Amino acid sequence: MTHNPYIYITLMALVTLAIRILPLTLIRKQIKSQFLQSFLYYVPYVTLSVMTFPAIIDAAHSPIAGTLALIVGIAAAWFGAGLLQVSIACCVVVFLFSFLL
Repeated sequence: MTHNPYIYITLMALVTLAIRILPLTLIRKQIKSQFLQSFLYYVPYVTLSVMTFPAIIDAAHSPIAGTLALIVGIAAAWFGAGLLQVSIACCVVVFLFSFLL
């Protein structure tokens, strides 16, 4: 049984357009619900976290190195380090841990 890839591409395009166009056409007034506003505010952060955290752990040769880099990165960000400093700290942790194994 062969599948037509054009059907999948069309379906994907329709779903993507619906996600982007429907909120613009259906919601014309300002959102007054505090719960919905805070939910929509945090959706991009949650999405990025869900995609990034597993990749951080699996990117290194050892899951332990990835986990340690994640912990160091969270601690560095917590104490006010910028994105560049956090990335360098995580890379250094994975690099040093690779020598220990």
